[in-house]
Amino acid sequence: MTNVSATNEKVELRRYLFSLAERSLEQAGWRVERIPGSGKGSVRRIVRNDESHVVSIRTTQDTWIAFPRTSDDNGWVTLDDVDFVIPVTVDDRDDPKWAAVYMVEANEMRERFDRAYLARKAAGHTVQAGRGVWVSMFSTEDPKIVTSVGGGIAVGKTPLLRVKISGSEEVEDKPASEPMTAATSPLTVAEAKKRLAQTFGVDPEKIKIIIEA
Repeated sequence: MTNVSATNEKVELRRYLFSLAERSLEQAGWRVERIPGSGKGSVRRIVRNDESHVVSIRTTQDTWIAFPRTSDDNGWVTLDDVDFVIPVTVDDRDDPKWAAVYMVEANEMRERFDRAYLARKAAGHTVQAGRGVWVSMFSTEDPKIVTSVGGGIAVGKTPLLRVKISGSEEVEDKPASEPMTAATSPLTVAEAKKRLAQTFGVDPEKIKIIIEA
């Protein structure tokens, strides 16, 4: 049976994260506009003075983001059509306390996703057209773990906006004091489960982690 309450919470959190992306862009001086007829709910045009770009806002509740391959397998849906990607991520899948918004050039993102795709193909993975290829925001690449290729999107980057989302009162931390580094990037429970599952060749849901303080 579907947990309706949990589903609603995820929908509301997604909407909230999307609104943080728009807020962070506006605070940086951009006017955020919908693009009539684009047919893509995540795509926006941002305008500041004489500068204009098309961006894709991607929200994630497990610290990984995805783009699907095109039907002809020659590129990426949405990612090939934008100038920047605005990923909005929580810090932990199971117990999110902070959300952060980043602004990443699409060229860098395409390069990361191209490498992720080629690594999976080389390892014999099936990558179906229309299905997302997932890349981690915080976990850096490990040559022993195929699915880590392309990861670390947020590492070394200062968020446009970082907001505390736990508790009853929102606390904004803008701008972040330091860019994310490999040493300071959070290792979430979800991320730890995924990496352990990859190491031992089991489903992440089979991994149980106990933390004692």
